[in-house]
Amino acid sequence: MANNIEIGEQVSASKKLQASDAEALLADVSRLIVAKGKKVVDFSKADKSSADAVQAMLGPTGNLRAPTAHVGKTLVVGFNEDVYSSLLG
Repeated sequence: MANNIEIGEQVSASKKLQASDAEALLADVSRLIVAKGKKVVDFSKADKSSADAVQAMLGPTGNLRAPTAHVGKTLVVGFNEDVYSSLLG
């Protein structure tokens, strides 16, 4: 495994996770990072459970964006190489 990463749970792409699932993921984290290409939005503990945070986690179809990773107390939604490098490096 690269960077000593252990996958705790893998969800099939055919299972569509929506807003209620996104809200549930926020319960155990203190920080949310949403990446959409080069644009990265970092939601702090105070605003991570806002409607804006949940909406940022969803793609145009209303489903949770992929990939989604729970790294310690941080939830990362979407992909940005710099974000993953800083969290896992």
